[in-house]
Amino acid sequence: MFDQFLILLLAIPLVALVGVLAGGPARNLSLLAAIGNFGIALGAAIFWSYTRDPELGAFSLLVLAKPEITLALGFPDAMSVIMVLLTTLVTIAAVLAGKCPKGKERLWFSSILLISLGALGAFLSTDLFFFYAFHELALIPTFLMIGILGKGDRKTAAWRITIFLAFGSIILLAGLLWLVSASGAESLLFSEILAGEIDPEAQVGIAALLIVGFGVLVSLFPFHSWAAPAYASAPTPVAMLHAGVLKKFGLYGLLKLFPLVPEGMKHWLVPLIVLLLGNILWVGMVTINQKRLDSMLANSSVMHMGYVFLAIAALAAAGSTSLNTLALPAAVILMFGHGVSIALLFALSDRINDRTGSLRMEELGGLAKSAPRLAFLFGLAGMASIGLPGLANFAGEAAVFLSGFRNWTAGDSLGPVQIGTIIAIFGVVLSAIYMLRAIRNIFHGEPVKATESAKDLNLEEKIPAVVLAGALLVVGLYPNLLLNLFNEPVPKVIPVTATLTDAP
Repeated sequence: MFDQFLILLLAIPLVALVGVLAGGPARNLSLLAAIGNFGIALGAAIFWSYTRDPELGAFSLLVLAKPEITLALGFPDAMSVIMVLLTTLVTIAAVLAGKCPKGKERLWFSSILLISLGALGAFLSTDLFFFYAFHELALIPTFLMIGILGKGDRKTAAWRITIFLAFGSIILLAGLLWLVSASGAESLLFSEILAGEIDPEAQVGIAALLIVGFGVLVSLFPFHSWAAPAYASAPTPVAMLHAGVLKKFGLYGLLKLFPLVPEGMKHWLVPLIVLLLGNILWVGMVTINQKRLDSMLANSSVMHMGYVFLAIAALAAAGSTSLNTLALPAAVILMFGHGVSIALLFALSDRINDRTGSLRMEELGGLAKSAPRLAFLFGLAGMASIGLPGLANFAGEAAVFLSGFRNWTAGDSLGPVQIGTIIAIFGVVLSAIYMLRAIRNIFHGEPVKATESAKDLNLEEKIPAVVLAGALLVVGLYPNLLLNLFNEPVPKVIPVTATLTDAP
């Protein structure tokens, strides 16, 4: 029996990638690989939810003895399980989304597979070297796809994202090297690194490097200016995978390494709150000012990263996941909801452009009359994005706001996290303004020339959209489906029966 099955999650897209580059049917191979990976990830997640066994399906291969570097894959925690599910789910939709330019099938589908492979490798890696390396691998096709097959000012956008993310990666690498050295770990395995202790003074410097390094990769204000132009210029599958999945790498990394630098994160609490409010309020106002749908969605993605950072700030204020048990699940549920909703919005935005030839909102109108299914699915994804109850984003955002007041009681003075949370709630209003205005301008009113004869979604386009919409509904209506993964497993009680006998 093959018990190291998690390697399949990397082997399947790798084999499909080789097949695509060798001239095989690019779309079919990519779709089969994406569906197969989702099936394996879902099955593994179900088994893991019952066993909570970090060795379930784990794979380990020593690559280098000194320093000890191991290709180690596993499901060490609920966060990894959920991020892998998100990656495989969005990959299916990304393969089916967008319109591949004729003659560019190899570049198009191999890039999708490579980005997905890199994200999966990062979320599965239990060795710090491969955690970092897989993410860097996924950035290469991202740069190429934007620069070669992007739209608008694609070359400028490609160079900007390359420079910014290279800058962030270098700072992050310095922070990771310092962290490993300070922890005293003899290998790069997360289990050994997290078992160490770091001097509080060193934590301050390490935390600063991690916040800036990961923050650039996540588009934390004011290091955010690369993200919106890149997503607006990127081919649809790249925008879906990077905004929906790969950008979560930075948040995942901060949450993963938090136990090593709690005092350092607490030291930078107030600056972190100021920066995340920049994401929510400043970028929120910028989003309202956008005239094109793709630019609006790109900026909204940057804005919503501020809410996840708010959960990280709540965790930093508490100093431990055991003292704020809601912050970590809140951040991860919101990461999942945002990843699914923004991927769906980018996919449907591409369909609008394909049908009407424009994404300028003032040039559109009345599209719901000729394309009601497109209008309904876009409306559902838009409502999820602004936090409508019953959808996944609401569960995440509500939990984030509650985590800001965890362990706070009436009569206590408001701390930085509570003040930041109250201010951040105004971002919900900003989100409602730009999204409802976009829905009104594009889908309602009288049809214009560009929309009066627009075709609705066909079956092939509906399937991935319905799958993503279904995920938003399922998690939104029953968030415990994911939240329960963070609970400790209930120990099995073995009944003991005693037989009473008469005394002789």
